[in-house]
Amino acid sequence: MLSKEEVKNIALLARIGIREDEVEKYQKDLSAVLDFFRELETVATDDVEPIGHITGRVGVARTDQAEDFESEGQAEIIKNVPEMKDGFVKVKSVF
Repeated sequence: MLSKEEVKNIALLARIGIREDEVEKYQKDLSAVLDFFRELETVATDDVEPIGHITGRVGVARTDQAEDFESEGQAEIIKNVPEMKDGFVKVKSVF
């Protein structure tokens, strides 16, 4: 079981403020979590094939190719712009 000082140190590292009356509760809870992980370490996984994902899908992202945005995309944006100046979108000053 974790000591009360270990619990306080964990709370300090995690930047979680705990009251003195909560230390014993967290001592039991954190110890139970660590016991569970110790139990998981005993599970036999020698014959289990490691997996990174369960779907089997690989490389589902589209290819990174430039697309012609001049005609349709530009016209779509321009019709939603409140103000243009010399072919550029005019925006309010940032500074």
